[in-house]
Amino acid sequence: MAAMLGPQPIFTIHAELAGIMNLGQTPLGERRIIDILGGTVRGPRLNGKVLPGGADWQIIRSDGAADIQARYTIEAESGARILVSSEGLRHGPPDVLAKLTRGEAVDPSLYYFRTVMRFETSGADVDWLNRILAIAVGQRLPNAVQLDVYEVL
Repeated sequence: MAAMLGPQPIFTIHAELAGIMNLGQTPLGERRIIDILGGTVRGPRLNGKVLPGGADWQIIRSDGAADIQARYTIEAESGARILVSSEGLRHGPPDVLAKLTRGEAVDPSLYYFRTVMRFETSGADVDWLNRILAIAVGQRLPNAVQLDVYEVL
């Protein structure tokens, strides 16, 4: 049986981001850190908020792709806290990536932005998150990111 994604997002994350902290060219590539300031989570399976304090650690590879590793916390409406671990890739034509880096709005169909997500929580009402994998389809917005999160079935 082949794995597939659910027919609609289980929730959408809108995370507000700080500016890019560029650490320069390291042996692995251009290292960047982007702090997560907060945000919202809305959808049929989960509603809540993104708490401040997480971050997105990126390596801009020699081929221009961003290798993304993010960790942050969601607080569900019930008060349950959920650790999110996310790894993914964002890439596209150089001119499109340059616009994203400058903070310009870009049609998300012009670039690839996907992450694999795992969750960890002690909240009984959101315990189901401990036992799923999810794929997020992302969109970089000026000063924010939007992730439509689909359960892998």
